[in-house]
Amino acid sequence: MNILLVEDDETLGPLIQYKLKKAFHEVDWVTNVDEANSYIALGNHDVYVFDWMLPDGTGIELCQLLRKQHDYTPILMLTARDAVSDRVAGLKYGADDYVIKPFSFEELIARIEALGRRKGTSWSNDSLKVGELILNMSAHTLSIRGEEIYLRRREFQLLAYLMRHAGQILTREQIISGVWGTAEVTPNTVDATIKLIRKKLDEVISEKYIHSYRGIGYSIRAKENEHRV
Repeated sequence: MNILLVEDDETLGPLIQYKLKKAFHEVDWVTNVDEANSYIALGNHDVYVFDWMLPDGTGIELCQLLRKQHDYTPILMLTARDAVSDRVAGLKYGADDYVIKPFSFEELIARIEALGRRKGTSWSNDSLKVGELILNMSAHTLSIRGEEIYLRRREFQLLAYLMRHAGQILTREQIISGVWGTAEVTPNTVDATIKLIRKKLDEVISEKYIHSYRGIGYSIRAKENEHRV
């Protein structure tokens, strides 16, 4: 499942992102409403997780805006406000559920997954497909023409991140943030992991899926072009 997390706490935000990634979800983490709107415009998310208070607005205002725009993606609010009147106001203006701070990560993940199922996103049976590559998100397997390819955890997560953003050129910094989160890794780690994935794909299929853009990053798509190096 692909989740947009809007949380300005520089300690809590990365921690939530890390916990959700460990549960095999894709997470884009931003810290304000302006950044959130840029990600929302891409239309790639199954669930939104908004903090109530943000530097340039509130999660409730963001809820209202999205519902006016007929964006009915499920929204979970994170808030320290535990008054019934606050929760009622949030639900009235478009939030689907609440988690009160402080919270357990087990409950947070369970509530997010429940919202994903409510939307009709069967995350536990989710598959990503680009050309002949099929990534089973529940079994954590890659198959090509019926043959399963073994991927290590980071290889699987990186390939899933590329496939979630198929056709887009992703910088190494975006990949590090999307796959490793707050871990101390370098662009060389991205390059090395890409190399391992390519080697496994090349053993099974001749078509090149992962394309390099010198000095920028990588993209995945079903057709080769002149930018591969």
